[in-house]
Amino acid sequence: MSFLQVQKNIKKGILSPLYLLYGTETFLIEETIHKLLNKVLTEDQYDFNLSTYELKETPISAAVEEALTIPFMGTHRVVIVRDPQFLTGKDQSKVEHDLKAFENYITNPVPETIFIIVAPYEKLDERKKIVKLLKKEAEVLEATAFSETEMDKWLDGRVKKYDVEITKLGKEKLVQLLGNSLVMIAGEIEKLALYAGSGGVIDETVVQQLVSKTMEQDVFSLVDHVVHRRKKEALQVFYDLLKQKEEPIKILSLLARQFRILYQVKELSTRGYSQQQIAGTLKLHPYVVKLANQQGNLFDEKKLLLFIDELAETDYKIKTGKIEKQLALELFIIKVLGE
Repeated sequence: MSFLQVQKNIKKGILSPLYLLYGTETFLIEETIHKLLNKVLTEDQYDFNLSTYELKETPISAAVEEALTIPFMGTHRVVIVRDPQFLTGKDQSKVEHDLKAFENYITNPVPETIFIIVAPYEKLDERKKIVKLLKKEAEVLEATAFSETEMDKWLDGRVKKYDVEITKLGKEKLVQLLGNSLVMIAGEIEKLALYAGSGGVIDETVVQQLVSKTMEQDVFSLVDHVVHRRKKEALQVFYDLLKQKEEPIKILSLLARQFRILYQVKELSTRGYSQQQIAGTLKLHPYVVKLANQQGNLFDEKKLLLFIDELAETDYKIKTGKIEKQLALELFIIKVLGE
């Protein structure tokens, strides 16, 4: 089930006694837990009716025993178990887990208990009986990066809480600057909403002015200026990075990474991959793929490979002392602008 659907069900009070939350997007997992806790417990009930177990240290049987206990001074008990490595193919835990007792609970859960299994792994071992049983009986959230449509809906919902709106270009600029980090995006939205004020609009200009850029995003801007032949702007970003005491070798490394992304997106697009498939294959956000595709279209594949090779050669020359590092990067940027 999608994150947005799970959130919708919780809001409506459609709750499951079992939740399996797995995947690498921890923000979505923690947000779901937060919503569930707010729905079924008051803050003064946390001490009596909320229990969390780290399964690297505690056997699952302890959590099951707790889940069987009647709620105290409330209608629900919440039991959270974290890091269940026995759901994966790489269980390094030294704790003995009674999976039979857990299987029995999964097939006959206590209605008054919300049992949440938090598995922050990219994949579960689908061959295991316990995994199959959980996927059959529990409400499952696979916490992965949003698709473009999901990101749009999530952003709309997020800004609505602050009684503001966000434009399409505002969304794209926000994702371009912050990438897949939902934690950072959520924090920046709060700041942007306060600036826009109730009933206001967050547009591309507001995002550009207020969102703190990372070095990676400055390099992305540098590449964008380069591929669009904006020599003055490209060199200005480069010199600004140097003023910020950024190491030229690191800038070069990020430049190489960005040009590799352009090449990979172009190559996969040529093979007929969709934007969503490319995003999944390269583990990038669809917005990033969309922008990379637009940039990559300005060069053919041979030219992009040539730039990647030249960056590798520049790296070698710098590290062997054959050329001064700032000069080497300036020459590379000017050469690409002249192509």
